[in-house]
Amino acid sequence: MELDSDACFRAVKARDRRFDGRFFTAVATTGIYCRPICPVRAPKRENMRFYSSAAAAEGAGYRPCLRCRPERAPGLATVDAAGRLIGAAIAGIEEHALSNARVTDLAATLGVSDRHLRRVTEAELGVSPIELAQTQRLLLAKRLLADTALSLTDIAFASGFGSVRRFNALFKSRYHLAPRALRGRRDAADGLRCRLEFRPPFAWDRLLDYLRLRAIPGVESVDATHYRRTVAIGEIQGWIAVSLAPDGLALDLTLPSTLAPVIGAVIVRVKNLFDLAAAPDAVRELLVQDDLLAGTVRRLPGLRVAGAFDGFELAVRAVLGQQVSVRAATTLAGRWARRFGTELATPYPELNRLSPAPERMVDVPAEEIAALGIVGSRARALCALAQAVCGRRVVLAYAANVEEQVAALERVPGIGPWTAQYIAMRALHWPDAFPGGDLMLMRAAGLTKKALHARAEHWRPWRAYATHYLWQSLGVVP
Repeated sequence: MELDSDACFRAVKARDRRFDGRFFTAVATTGIYCRPICPVRAPKRENMRFYSSAAAAEGAGYRPCLRCRPERAPGLATVDAAGRLIGAAIAGIEEHALSNARVTDLAATLGVSDRHLRRVTEAELGVSPIELAQTQRLLLAKRLLADTALSLTDIAFASGFGSVRRFNALFKSRYHLAPRALRGRRDAADGLRCRLEFRPPFAWDRLLDYLRLRAIPGVESVDATHYRRTVAIGEIQGWIAVSLAPDGLALDLTLPSTLAPVIGAVIVRVKNLFDLAAAPDAVRELLVQDDLLAGTVRRLPGLRVAGAFDGFELAVRAVLGQQVSVRAATTLAGRWARRFGTELATPYPELNRLSPAPERMVDVPAEEIAALGIVGSRARALCALAQAVCGRRVVLAYAANVEEQVAALERVPGIGPWTAQYIAMRALHWPDAFPGGDLMLMRAAGLTKKALHARAEHWRPWRAYATHYLWQSLGVVP
């Protein structure tokens, strides 16, 4: 990927947080690469090299800085086809899809050939998928070494390595340090804590308000400072708590040690839920040009589009929300979780249920779901949705081809364009999703459906953000 070296240099000199994670700076004289916001004094211009990814910098022989910690950099908010594929690949690798170096398997989940995946990663990042996987695993291990009291064995396996020996060997060869040299001083009783950084501004209170209204009783809870929920990834169960860091520049993620084997997956899901890869400056630059949005954009800088921790859970919530109020949908979601979810003990009395997985729901009769007070057509839609997810006809994750997933959702009986676009906005984390038939959007814009869709063409590729700004302008968000 081409980088403007002069622009990169100016960003480094200014320590401009808008560029954090968009590129990395390597220093030829030290062999170290850094984030643009590194607090260390900037080196001479002639000694700087710029790379579009941490993997590319490490592929060129550079080691990560111990001060600015590149593993904490926000992700990329890309919407073009190549960038979307790269983002999906990175997310898949972070969730250990490539633990055994099976490029073909990862490519299949993304809907592309392994040859195309190799071609795109090498063109965009300058490295192969295998090299990208090695870098992502090492950076996760580096984070866990510094931020947790996990044993080296637990860290090796949690980071996707097949053996401690392989972990030690690759870490030493790449970073010229033994893993123990990066050990933090955390007490094991502290559990696991991770700092997840973002590009400011971040409308944290607005995002909490949004999630609070939609929190599924028993599964999620939101108060004035924290978002908490139960977690089940495979056979691993637990809970998480997320809050704004004291410096206001990151989120603090807390989770029990029982979730250590899936911590990479948890981090990816939390990043998506809180839209930590957002580029608020790019969103603002485009949307503030439209008089329809400008006032709300200026009033609410850094508005995020809430994603989803669990795609199926979000899709169920979207179906339950059809033609009813937010409060009513939340009540129904609580009944659904209480009836079909598994009990779980947590330190928080209000969190006592795991969200039902599609496998749990696939054979449940629609009549049993309807008995919860859910309209029959929606109960049947939930059954069809569970069957489509279990049959892999619908993939509710960070999908490479969003258009295919939206089309697949619309083929599910009971799911129309509005619901499909809402699911794409949140579960698929698609920044250009647009539920254009929404009555409140038309009311906020003062436009007909046809006129609104025409106007929205000027908001690409950030139509999901424009949607939220329009909803916020009314003070009511569906």
